[in-house]
Amino acid sequence: MSDSGLSDEAMRVGLLVETAQAQQRLGEESLARLAAHMRDLDDIVRDEVRRTVAEALGNVSSESRCTIDSLRRMRRAANARIFVWTLSIAVICSAVSLAEAWWLLPSQSEIARMRARRDALSANIARLQRRGGMLELRTCGARARLCVRVDRSAPMYGANADYLVVKGY
Repeated sequence: MSDSGLSDEAMRVGLLVETAQAQQRLGEESLARLAAHMRDLDDIVRDEVRRTVAEALGNVSSESRCTIDSLRRMRRAANARIFVWTLSIAVICSAVSLAEAWWLLPSQSEIARMRARRDALSANIARLQRRGGMLELRTCGARARLCVRVDRSAPMYGANADYLVVKGY
């Protein structure tokens, strides 16, 4: 091989090295563009995920508000029902009590009649007490006859001395 053979060979090696360097630069540029593209793609994916999450959270938030409003309406309705039931039960209990009082308690005329009867009975009791109504009476013997306690120390009265003084009179 001559100088020209060596120089061809060197030239080929130089061209190969230069081609390899050019290919390396192209590869590095491609890698840099790919890295930039990946960063852009990463930003796009993150933005899309954020938007999707924000949208989902917005839906959850609006559904939560709707649920809260619905629960508040249910609570108001339940409170109204409880009030109506309580009021109804109170009215029914009051009506039953008033009806029982009207039915069982005496009227004003009956009360006046009972008072007059009580006064008459009280007067009779007082008269009986004055006339010996405090006698101690019992039933005695096998035939359950009416007996009275007598004062044995008092004298006997009557034609046949068959009257005795009643004790406590």
